[in-house]
Amino acid sequence: MCAWYAPRPDTSSETAPLGLNLAGRTPLSNRREALRLMAAALLAAGVLPWPAARAAENDALAFASGSLEGALSALGATLDPSPQVELTVPAFVENGSIVPVEVTSQLGGPQTIFVFSEANPFPLVARFFVPEGTVPYVSTRIKVAQSCNIYALVHAEGRYYSAVKATTVTVGGCGNG
Repeated sequence: MCAWYAPRPDTSSETAPLGLNLAGRTPLSNRREALRLMAAALLAAGVLPWPAARAAENDALAFASGSLEGALSALGATLDPSPQVELTVPAFVENGSIVPVEVTSQLGGPQTIFVFSEANPFPLVARFFVPEGTVPYVSTRIKVAQSCNIYALVHAEGRYYSAVKATTVTVGGCGNG
């Protein structure tokens, strides 16, 4: 056994540099730990692509898109209506700058919930991450430009599920209803 891997007799409970506890470990497990640290360093340095970085780039493109189709395309999503996604939006609102929206999902596992307003200059209005073990419910208020369809899109189990409701703005908002 290499001396680097062998714990010193007088310091069996001490930790090595970087917080690694080498006592009672085999050389193979230390090598794996070293490889994990090297991979993390390469990811942090930008040498290896982050899946989250790619997802964030797609989200940025979706938020910047000027059309509903462009935002869905940036996310790689399609509108697949599902009874497991419930969208609650009032049919008529007096003020388009405060439209209450509630989304409830009956799907399992961790989820991402998106809210779109079809007529807004930038249709993707909000994105919420719902960790596993929490109730997949969000409630927010959005601003809509005019009378339009509001969409809820839920990403769960590797697929996208949606719901849509129309709302009519009777006074002001981003524009005239």
